[in-house]
Amino acid sequence: METTEQIKDMVRQKYNEIALQDKDSNQSSCCGSGCCSDEVYNIMSDDYTNLEGYNPDADLGLGCGLPTQFAQIKKGDIVIDLGSGAGNDAFIARAETGDSGKVIGIDFTEAMIEKARANAEKLHFRNVEFRQGDIEKMPVSDNTADVIVSNCVLNLVPNKSGVFQEIFRVLKPGGHFSISDIVLKGDLPKKIQQAAEMYAGCVAGAIQKTEYLDLIETAGFQSIALQKEKPITVPDDILAQYLSAQEITEFKQSGTGISSVTVFAQKPEAAKTCCGQDCCQ
Repeated sequence: METTEQIKDMVRQKYNEIALQDKDSNQSSCCGSGCCSDEVYNIMSDDYTNLEGYNPDADLGLGCGLPTQFAQIKKGDIVIDLGSGAGNDAFIARAETGDSGKVIGIDFTEAMIEKARANAEKLHFRNVEFRQGDIEKMPVSDNTADVIVSNCVLNLVPNKSGVFQEIFRVLKPGGHFSISDIVLKGDLPKKIQQAAEMYAGCVAGAIQKTEYLDLIETAGFQSIALQKEKPITVPDDILAQYLSAQEITEFKQSGTGISSVTVFAQKPEAAKTCCGQDCCQ
């Protein structure tokens, strides 16, 4: 059984490698994991290219949704992008928040941070900042962000509960998040759960959808809503690397489902306090 730190080290190493690959290589594998398929398998079927702020150099094809499209970002907002990679979602968020706002990208992979900073420099963006750090312990002060976005990242984190608690901490009262992620219905075969490549490929690290939503509620969020949900189909030639033909058939007949979801939730407004009999604020 791998420890939390072993899982993190594995994911960090894999995504350092991904940072050096081109988009086509990443898109032909399961979330950049290298488990190549004869089918063109891109776990993210959503198209970024028509969104304002899109930059192809920052798009490594690793997402599983379009969280910025649903994030209700306003001009002047401070936005944090968790697992910011080469900067794709951060740059789209910047187009929404404008010059008066700010975007902070957080990633624990050094090569990704370097790539994102180089992209920002090339685009002459002065209000986009990339910080290297663990999203389970963000290098951000309390009550900083108006909006948090993340794209296919939390499924890679062992301590998802801790991440949602951190999101709650760094959001301003009344702030909200829009996060795209991979979730399950039913149990994945143990051979897939234990496969490091599939973990880095955004599948084996996923948890049950009901558990995922429960973690959000337990962290203190309200107005929780599914903004989008779509099924994810793993091709047989990828499954065949881990399962026998009979196991693949049983898996398909089991009712187990893999989905991409985009989830919205809000941190409650600060409680009003009274400073006197007739003076409340």
